[in-house]
Amino acid sequence: MSTTVFMPPVALHRLHDETLDLDNLSAYNLYLTAGAAGLRVGVADVRRNKFVALEDYAAPDSASSLATQAQALAAEHELVGRTGWNRVLLAVQNRHFTLLPASLFRPGDEAAYLRLHHATDPQRESVHCYTHTGLEISSVFAAERGLAEWFRATYPEGRLVHHTSTLLEGIAHQNEQGSARRIYLSIGHQEVTLVAMRDKQPEFCNVFPFSTPEDLIYYTILVMQELQLNPDQDLVTVWGDLMHDSELFTILRKYIRNIRFGNRPYDLSYSYRLNDVFEYRYFELYALHLC
Repeated sequence: MSTTVFMPPVALHRLHDETLDLDNLSAYNLYLTAGAAGLRVGVADVRRNKFVALEDYAAPDSASSLATQAQALAAEHELVGRTGWNRVLLAVQNRHFTLLPASLFRPGDEAAYLRLHHATDPQRESVHCYTHTGLEISSVFAAERGLAEWFRATYPEGRLVHHTSTLLEGIAHQNEQGSARRIYLSIGHQEVTLVAMRDKQPEFCNVFPFSTPEDLIYYTILVMQELQLNPDQDLVTVWGDLMHDSELFTILRKYIRNIRFGNRPYDLSYSYRLNDVFEYRYFELYALHLC
């Protein structure tokens, strides 16, 4: 009889506040993101509205499925896989989603909505939805079937969302009432999510693949031009997996004059332990607290 051996993900960051009480999980929310970059874990103290843990795990190899990574992590982890949390949310990161007005969404038609944008493989993917009550839009998205089944079995009351939903909620939370249209970028592993929002209402949201810095700037400028925004004047806010001196940021700054790194979601607290990472990183993970 053969035995399946799960290679555990590789820890890049593992930051815990000393106040985190592993014997009282009901006082915390557990947040997870899963995508091409790997798995990320966040823990927020419910009463204090404060993030007290952040962990980042790279995939052990490119062929490892997200379900395999999640199972391997849960098998030896002190947080992931344990039950008793106040809330648990998982955001999946991919390009397989669509948004529509909540008033037009009909439960049961999720697969039909998504079929217009993505040919779902029923053997490998399952279709899910999440409604943004404050924004009056519904998100329909595909998730790796194995990952969704693991999550449902481990956390029956947990909530599965798309990473664009956390980004939209986080941006809307930071956007000022009556503000002009602005562009926001979230840069991940060989893909960028572009959002345009005005007056706390999203006007554009899409995920583009890129393999070179030139691809990234092409999509950014293209979207700005389509929305009649000026790269020499209009503000662009950036979050994600890049450094101040990276080639990606250098080329963005070359073609977009008014560019800045974004902040963590407002109105939340963060342990001083999390100061070991830049504030513009892990925005989607933190913004799960707003979903």
